[in-house]
Amino acid sequence: MILQLNPPIPVETPRGKALAQFLIDYGVEHHLLWVCFHQDGVCWSWKNPDIRAESNPSYDRITPKMQKAGADG
Repeated sequence: MILQLNPPIPVETPRGKALAQFLIDYGVEHHLLWVCFHQDGVCWSWKNPDIRAESNPSYDRITPKMQKAGADG
């Protein structure tokens, strides 16, 4: 299943800030994939554990630190 996010969601990725435009769900045995466009126009797909919602002080949400690779469980 693919879902277009409207409006796009600002996220933090291992490559920096981006806008998530699409969400891809291959089923219960797989991570969600977030299709993100970065500030330089490059498009990357990130697994769910690799991204975080961008901080938003209006909602009292801070961006948690990213876990190191292999530490998700």
